[in-house]
Amino acid sequence: MTALRSEVNADVPVARPGEFAPLVIGDMVVDPPVVLAPMAGITNAPFRSLCRRFSQDRCLYVSEMITARAFVEGHARTLQLASFGDDEKTRRSIQLYGTNPETLAQAARTLAEEWGVHHIDMNFGCPVRKVTASGGGAAIPVKPGLLRRIVRSVVKSAGEVPVTIKFRKGIDASLLTYLEAGRIGEGEGARAVALHARTAAQLYSGQADWSAITTLKETVKTIPVLGNGDIFEPWDALRMLRETGCDGVVVGRGCLGRPWLFGELCAALTGEEPQSPPDLGAVLDTMTTHAELLCAFFGEKHGMQQLRKFTGWYLKGFPGTKKKLPALHLVKTLDEMKALIADLPRDVPYPEVALRARRCKDGKTQEVSLPQGFLEARDEDLVIDDPEHVDGG
Repeated sequence: MTALRSEVNADVPVARPGEFAPLVIGDMVVDPPVVLAPMAGITNAPFRSLCRRFSQDRCLYVSEMITARAFVEGHARTLQLASFGDDEKTRRSIQLYGTNPETLAQAARTLAEEWGVHHIDMNFGCPVRKVTASGGGAAIPVKPGLLRRIVRSVVKSAGEVPVTIKFRKGIDASLLTYLEAGRIGEGEGARAVALHARTAAQLYSGQADWSAITTLKETVKTIPVLGNGDIFEPWDALRMLRETGCDGVVVGRGCLGRPWLFGELCAALTGEEPQSPPDLGAVLDTMTTHAELLCAFFGEKHGMQQLRKFTGWYLKGFPGTKKKLPALHLVKTLDEMKALIADLPRDVPYPEVALRARRCKDGKTQEVSLPQGFLEARDEDLVIDDPEHVDGG
C-alpha cells in the first residue's frame, strides 16, 4: 500500500542505498540520523518509550528540558522527569537548562558519573517568556561570552559523555545569533549542533527557514549539524537532508499524537516505502497504551492529567471525534478515558488533513522578553542566577 502523502511531498522519493550516513555523536551511532526533540511536558520516559516501540529503538530520544539548579538541589519532580525507563539501557539522553556555568557543570558531572547518561544536550533555544526573561534558553546566545563559558564548563564536567547544543536563529530578524552559536559550540568541544530554523520571536509560527540550516552547515564543518523545523512527514526529513546538506533531523511538533512517525522516518530514510498511518482504531489503541504508560510512571491522577493534552493531537482531523474532546480534556481515570472512546468507529482511515495540522498553542509571534539591560551588555558574561523551577509542562 502506498503511504499517505500531502501534496507538498507528492514526488519525494525514499532514500537511495547509502544516501544518508549514520549520525555519530561521541560513541553513539544513530542510524538513520533522526532525533526526538526535547519538549517540555512531552518527552518524558513514557512518550520516549512509545516512540521507541515504533522505530525499534533506532533513533535518539531526548528527555524534556531539566533545570540544572532544581536537579542539583534534588527537587523530587525534577528528579522524576530526569529519570529513564527500564527500556532505556543505551543512548540515555537528557537536555539541561540553566544560566549559571557552575551549576550546569555540577549537574553535568552528576549525570555523567552517577546517572549513567550517554548524551547531554543543552537548551539555548527555548523561547518561552519565563525562560528568556530569566536570561536563559534563546536569550543565552545573545551573550557569546556567557555561551562560551557554559559550553566549556559542561563539556569539561561531562568527561567522555558527548555534549550537544540546540539553539534558534536568534532573538528576532534584527538579532541573529545562530552562526556565532554554532562556531562557539564547535570551538568549545560540542559534538553536534542543532538549529531550530526560527527566531524566538517567531515561536512556532510561519515556515521554518531551512536556508539557515544550509548556512550553518557551511559554517560549522567539523561536527554534525542537525536541522529542526517543520518535519511533519518522513518526506519532509528527506527534503531537509537533501536541500540543506545537514547531518540529521530533529523532530518536534510533528510527532505529537503521532509517535508512529519515527517508524515512518526509519523506513523512508533507509530506502523503504513507509506504511500508511494507522486508522482510527489503531490510533485509539496507541492513545490507550500511552495513557497506561503515563499512569504507570506518574500514577493515575497525574498520568491522566498529562494525557489530556495529547487527546486532541491523536484525534486531529478524524470526523466525529471533536465532540469527544471536552470530556477527554477533563478525563481523570484510565477507565473513564476508555469508556469515552469505546463507541468511536475503528475503521476510519487516517485523514490527510492531519498530516500537517498545527500542533502547538497558536501561530502567533511575540516580542521576546529579556532581562533589563540585557541587550545593552552583550559583551558581559555575568549571569542571572538560575530560576528555582521551570520543569514540566
